Amino acid sequence: MQSIGIIGVGSYLPEAIISNAEIGHGAGVTDEWIVRKTGIRERRRAAPHEATSDLAVAAAQRALESAGLTADQLAYVVVATSTPDHPQPATAALVQHRIGAHRAAAFDVNAVCSGFVYALKTVEKLLAGAADGEPRHGLVIGADIYSRILDYTDRRTAALFGDGAGATVLGPVAPGLGLRQISLVSRGDAHRLIEVTAGGSRRPPSAQTLTDGDHYFRMDGRGVRGFVTRTLPYEIGRLLRHAEVRPDAVQHFVPHQANGIMLAELWPDLGLHRAALHLTLERYANTGAASVPITLAEMNRKGAAAPGDLVVLAAFGGGMSLGIALLNWSMDTREDALGAHPAVPHLLTAGDRVGPLAP
Repeated sequence: MQSIGIIGVGSYLPEAIISNAEIGHGAGVTDEWIVRKTGIRERRRAAPHEATSDLAVAAAQRALESAGLTADQLAYVVVATSTPDHPQPATAALVQHRIGAHRAAAFDVNAVCSGFVYALKTVEKLLAGAADGEPRHGLVIGADIYSRILDYTDRRTAALFGDGAGATVLGPVAPGLGLRQISLVSRGDAHRLIEVTAGGSRRPPSAQTLTDGDHYFRMDGRGVRGFVTRTLPYEIGRLLRHAEVRPDAVQHFVPHQANGIMLAELWPDLGLHRAALHLTLERYANTGAASVPITLAEMNRKGAAAPGDLVVLAAFGGGMSLGIALLNWSMDTREDALGAHPAVPHLLTAGDRVGPLAP
């Protein structure tokens, strides 16, 4: 089967920068508290006229430019999101139309913050099995606007999230490069740890659900931390064993940008002692399904990875879901691949102060 890898990357972050002081005022916490608990200093917020598809389109266009492709060369457009423009149609259909990907099948994936890695595996398998003469390129986008579903009086969640989109173009790559193995894990028994309880068929929106605030995002922070702490090191180790790759051979680790303090606490347990840890959450916070592709795009813009470098992606989110990918980086450094929103990844170490979000 044809090797499939990432051949283009792009991201889009809204212009508005929201400080910890602005977020903390409504939630009753300080800038110092937010930084100490999360490692986050600021985040981006979508403009009132922007929807998730708008962010996704901008990231997609940059990724296509990075790959040197046009939209009509795409076989698939897949958007990973848990904050779609509408319940239906799929946000991907709107993106497909606006970028002119007229030959592409378009659909959404919702595995919450793990959605990008779930979509990555889906499109990789579809492209690898394509028949001769069929298009061999796909667009995988992570995009979320969590600012529309947050309760800004809830200090457990108000400071954690930002808005943004990241995109990757997948296509044929040389042998020895590209996606090697992807593991997807779901633990539905823990689905209550992260949820929006109203707005669907179980509890349709009503005056009462709005009054009760049940359309807001809710999270059991301690429960999520426990799930990730128990699950992520084991699943990364299992993936590497199956791929017959030593942990110290991994050169780059790109995690879901959930909470910098939690990631600092986990880092020593992952065994990736020679890997560079890429974080963008200090400036962008947790952008949901967009966080991994946004960070990949930042990594590429800086020329941090060379072709052939071993990279591990790890995302986790509601469901509960987990997606881990191992790949050999397949792009040359392209200084113009990203657009206008650089960030400096901040490396948190085990020496940083750590602690769970207070209830």
